[in-house]
Amino acid sequence: MGHHRADSAVSRNVLLTGLTSFFTDVSSELVYPLLQAFVSLILAARQTLLGPFLGLIEGLAESTASLLKVFSGYYSDRSDRRKPLTVGGYAASALAKLLLLLASRSWAFVLLSRFADRVGKGVRSAPRDALIAESVPARVQGRAFGLQRGMDFAGATVGALLAFILARRFLDPITGNLAGVDSFLRIFLISLIPAFLGVVFLLFLRETGGSRKGGPNGAARRVVPNLNLRRYPRSLRVFFLAQLLFTLGNSSNQFLLLRSMGLGVTLPTVILMYLAFNLVSSLLSTPFGALSDRLGRKRLLLLGYGLYAAVYAAFALIGPGSRWLLWAFWPLYGVYYALTEGVEKAFVAGLAPEGSKATALGMFHTIVGVALFPASLLAGLLYSWNHAAPFLAGGGFAVAAVVVLAAGLPAAERAAAGPG
Repeated sequence: MGHHRADSAVSRNVLLTGLTSFFTDVSSELVYPLLQAFVSLILAARQTLLGPFLGLIEGLAESTASLLKVFSGYYSDRSDRRKPLTVGGYAASALAKLLLLLASRSWAFVLLSRFADRVGKGVRSAPRDALIAESVPARVQGRAFGLQRGMDFAGATVGALLAFILARRFLDPITGNLAGVDSFLRIFLISLIPAFLGVVFLLFLRETGGSRKGGPNGAARRVVPNLNLRRYPRSLRVFFLAQLLFTLGNSSNQFLLLRSMGLGVTLPTVILMYLAFNLVSSLLSTPFGALSDRLGRKRLLLLGYGLYAAVYAAFALIGPGSRWLLWAFWPLYGVYYALTEGVEKAFVAGLAPEGSKATALGMFHTIVGVALFPASLLAGLLYSWNHAAPFLAGGGFAVAAVVVLAAGLPAAERAAAGPG
């Protein structure tokens, strides 16, 4: 039944969304670590434009589509339906990959594909996260979100491993890149299979009817979702502000991949480093999510953002002679993800106003997404000026977010957001 929730964090809906995330990320991460190399190949005669182009592609795709997230969440709360938007969003992202088959004609098709993929994510993210939160008791929401993110990163690990194997298969030993555009297109075609397989699992989701509350006579009453940020709890508003600051320095991971290759690491080796990052995130997301249920969300978030600042500073300071250190900092970057991704969502879900769980989660995703456009564009411009600059800037913004969270959140969080 829709309102019944087991004590375990592994409910039917959590498992199904986790499986979808797994296969979707197998598809996405089979392509993602190759995009910067693909765009570099297309822009072979205009390498000085590579940083700005990557910034434009990633920033525009992420932030414009993210405007949908709060409205998708609001509609989900108003309609009491999570499943249609979740299925539709994942299906749109799967279809978006077809555009990559036209990317050899122009880098604009890469932009269109990434944009359509992010539109799908914008539609699905808030309803899916609300469904997860409503499918388990509040006391294990951190573990549930951690499990879903862990399966997401497990899929990313498998996808990156496949990307490594295929990159080795099609590698040009002279350039260190893939041997021509056709090699990329074959990989893009293979990525379609897990993308559409992931959508199938969502057909078996069960609705939770999260915004219908029992009235005095036992009948359900509808609570109108809240879009007024001033009526949200202060802790949640402080968190949103910290997220805005943090995201302004949180540029696309494409720049970390680009930086690694710029230090003289070959494409297959960079993909292996990226695989290690995803593997660490996959293994640690569930235990860190469960830890936040016991220790509180704030502590893990502060630790995670502080670690991010350190990792980004390292990417700025590492030189070609010490590039072996990347083998340590890529996995540490995965620890940051495990500490924060599921915990952030559990924090928002726990403090969301009544009847506005998907709306609050959508607002969180939108704030992050809107800030990603100036973040990636700024990173692209800074990269063209100095390859270390975007990482120093990212570390600085992360430190600012730590200060806001440490000073603005109460020492003891509300029980709904995790013990403090």
